[in-house]
This record gives sequence, C-alpha cells and structure tokens, in this order.
Amino acid sequence: MNAENEHPARRELVALAGLLAPRHGYNATGLANVRLLRTEAVLHDIPVLYRPGAVFVLQGRKQGMLEGEVYLYDEEHYLAVSVPVPFRMESVASAGRPLLAVYVEFDLRLAAEIASEVGARRSEAVAARVRGLASSRMEPEIEDVVRRLLRALRDPVECAVLGAGILRELHYRVLIGPQGGAMISALQQRGPSGRIVQSLARLRESYGATISVAALASEAGMSVPSYHVHFKALTGSTPIQYVKAIRLHEARRMIARRDGTIAQVAASVGYASPAQFSRDFKRHFRRTASEEARWVRQHLGELG
Repeated sequence: MNAENEHPARRELVALAGLLAPRHGYNATGLANVRLLRTEAVLHDIPVLYRPGAVFVLQGRKQGMLEGEVYLYDEEHYLAVSVPVPFRMESVASAGRPLLAVYVEFDLRLAAEIASEVGARRSEAVAARVRGLASSRMEPEIEDVVRRLLRALRDPVECAVLGAGILRELHYRVLIGPQGGAMISALQQRGPSGRIVQSLARLRESYGATISVAALASEAGMSVPSYHVHFKALTGSTPIQYVKAIRLHEARRMIARRDGTIAQVAASVGYASPAQFSRDFKRHFRRTASEEARWVRQHLGELG
C-alpha cells in the first residue's frame, strides 16, 4: 500500500507505531506482552520461531514459508500463531519506509478462557484442524482494536487503566477470526493434535534436557510412528528437528543478550559439544554465533 493511497485511519496507525518504535529493532511497551518492531532491513530466508500470538504489520511486508506454503503478513494481513513452529521468513522495508510491526504474545491462560467461552457457544470452532500458522485479512474490527491499543500505549495512565481490557478484546477478535477455530483447537488440546500441543509445551519447558522421542510418544499415548506423523503435520518438523530449533533460537537470544560465553550458552541449551553446537548454529542461521549476535543486536536489539 503506497502512502498516498492510505486511508487516514491507516496513516494514524503508522504514525502511532512510529512514535512507539523510535529505535531500530524491538521496542518494549507498557504492556509486557506487546512489542513493536522497526527495521529498514530487507531480509531473505531468515529462520524464525514465534511464540503463540499475532503479528500486525502496519507498514512494509513480511511473509513466512513453511512446508511449501506461504503465509503473508503485510499491511492487509496479519499472522496468527497457534503453536510455536520454526519457519523461514523474508521481509521488505527501506530507509524511507521502514517496516513497522506490532507483536502480541498471547496470554495463554486468558486465551484458553476466551476459547472455552467461544467454543461453548460455537461448536464448529472446536472441530477445526490445528495449524501452527495462519494468515488472515486485517478486518476493520481487528484494525480498530490495534489502533486503540497503540493509542493507549502512548499514555502510561491510559495503558494501566485500559491496556488489559483492550488486549483481552484483541485476543477475542483473533480467536473469532478466520483462523480462530484452529487456535481454539490448539488451546483446548483435544484429540491427537491436542496431545501434540501438550507435548510441545513440555518440550519448550525442558528443551535443555535429554530428549527421548519414545518417551514423548508414550506420554502422548501414541506409537512412535504415529507420534512422528502427527508431530510433523502440526509443526513441519520432526521432534528432533523441533528441539534443535528451540535450542538454537534460545541460544541466539542468550548470545545476543550477552548471557554468557558461547560455550556456556551451548551447554545451557543442551549441547554437550561446543563444536557440534557451532556446526548446527551455522547450518541453521547461516552465520556463526558471534556473527549472528552482532546482526541481531544491529537489526533487532537484544531480543529481551
């Protein structure tokens, strides 16, 4: 969307985002679950792993690639994330027109409460197949909530008084959107996909420990072959690939924050061999850990 073609409401969104994200990289806000990104970088084939939530691109363009599918999130579409899945991303931005995006990480307890209410009243919502990612058009109701959220974030008092209520409404709007049935299914954790969602939650809590796929399958009440099939259908990865991605993304965050030496970080995320960690890291991010840390701090901040 060109600036001269933007409606006044969209221009306001962009102006608010620009004020709330004055620095390149991620900018914190008065709400712990909301961050704004400003970047001028044109990115190609970047590995990402988002937490459950939604991404609203107000200026610029991003798209994710997973298992041959393309998920567009730009000025007309937002990305909803039901479960954390590793995928590849590219984005378009420039110095004259930086990418501005709002990242909302879901409060899973609140989302589950809303999902329960919606599911109890909309029986068709709980039957949807769980998907890790979904791209949906930015409907006026969603745009309106995002605008009110950004307005509230500009004023500490308004943020303190109204922020939680606006976030609750945003959770609701996403959960009743086109991808809401898939997200509700993920939150309610029913059926085989629900057991995989529970397994993913355990993996996120214990990724640094030794992982046994047989034990994971047993906990999920599945045979190992069945577990592999359902796991890959939901995440696009095998269990071992998924754990490796979690470890590497967590290591990337820790190294960018200078939380320890590379060897210390490697050990903390579950690598017994620093050399193997370095090989896996470079294969995944296409840069060494030191190079990636410098790139992250330059373009994204410290990923706090």
